[in-house]
This record gives sequence, structure tokens and C-alpha cells, in this order.
Amino acid sequence: MQFLWYNFIKLARGVKELRIVIEEPKEGEEEQILIRCREMSPEILRAISIFKSQDAMVAYEGNEIYRIKPSDIYYIEVVDNKTFVYEKKKVYESKQKLYELEEALSAGNFLRASKSVLLNLMKIRSLSPAFSGRFEALLDNGEKVVISRQYIGDLKKRLGI
Repeated sequence: MQFLWYNFIKLARGVKELRIVIEEPKEGEEEQILIRCREMSPEILRAISIFKSQDAMVAYEGNEIYRIKPSDIYYIEVVDNKTFVYEKKKVYESKQKLYELEEALSAGNFLRASKSVLLNLMKIRSLSPAFSGRFEALLDNGEKVVISRQYIGDLKKRLGI
């Protein structure tokens, strides 16, 4: 069985039409994603990043190693040159630098909130103005994260406000 539809992507120079084909694999065939393109355009690279950002990342709690899905992460913070990954009720440590995690997660729902914090936009319950042009994000788990004014423009753009 094959499903077909067209997706229109708005570009600076106009609108680009992408045909998306979804096929059900035959018995015994593995599932796959195939991208056919003349060049690796920013749109294609973004699509690839979105798929990659769905992978689990590795984090540590003591001597134990965990695989964490990005959708379970509330925010990531650097404190004293250590990177911490916050879930609803647990905190893990990551060996990766914040900029590496930002690159890996930026195509998904993550946004730089300050020099030391990456924030999962899907975990924000509410936003409120704070002092000095900053915003405060109340997360679904009750924690609050301050968003520096330097990143407010990107936040508003990503949230469509």
C-alpha cells in the first residue's frame, strides 16, 4: 500500500514542493526512510536532524548508564562544568558539552534558554515576564527556568508569539 501527499515548504525565494511517499514494506522487509535529493539543502538537513533528535541519548547516574529519550527531558543545565539532564523526577549527568547537545536537539523542541541551559519547549506550562527583560518558564514538573533576554526573540519565534 502506498500513501502520497505533497508538502509545501516556504523558502526565502519562494515555495518549494516536496513529494512525500509512504509505503508499507512487504513481508520480511525492514522499515526505512529514504531521502532523494539533488543537494543537501537546509530543508533536507533539518528533516534529517528531526529524525536524529528522536534517538535516545546516553546519560549517567552514578556508575549506571541510561538511555534517555529527548521527549522525556525537561531541560539540560551546566553547573560547575558538569552537564546535567533533568527529567520529571530524576537528574542524570551527561559527558557531552552543552553545545553538542544543542546541535543534536535543536531540530526538535529544544531551545537555548541561557548560556548554561537548554529547554524543552514541550515541557513549558506557562511563561511570565521576570526582572531585567527576562522570562520565567514554569515547567510541567513544577520547576522554574529563567530565560535570558538574549534568547527571548528565538523563544517567541519558535512559539509563534
